[in-house]
Amino acid sequence: MSQFPASGGKQQLEAGAVLSPRFDAAGLITCVTTDAGTGDLLMVAHMNADALRLTIETGEAWYWSRSRQTLWHKGDTSGQIQHVEEIRIDCDQDAVWLKVRVAGDGRCCHTGRETCFYRVQPLADGTATLRPLIICTPAERSSATRS
Repeated sequence: MSQFPASGGKQQLEAGAVLSPRFDAAGLITCVTTDAGTGDLLMVAHMNADALRLTIETGEAWYWSRSRQTLWHKGDTSGQIQHVEEIRIDCDQDAVWLKVRVAGDGRCCHTGRETCFYRVQPLADGTATLRPLIICTPAERSSATRS
């Protein structure tokens, strides 16, 4: 698959069986990535056509690094390869959802955390103050389910 076909109109885009991703002006599409087992949100990144094509072809997550301006095979250096179990595209084909299993230590964030979403903005008092989110590691989760 070297190129994705153009959409055949709104009906085809929303109800058809042809993958016709709608990349933005920069040639990117937003990608939400979750853990296939837990459903936890791991990260949000971007893909260009090559990253999406490689993800489909290899079954491993590829992204476009906006900061480095290069393709990024997630886990290539850390060992935290994301093995894709399912790819979904939203109703108007301008966002992708990957359900993955993370290899290595199971962590996903460049900060060493399991998820990039490790802080919470409380809604109660209206102030912009982030607080840490307590997240169990896979090992902690496993021992809690055995108890």
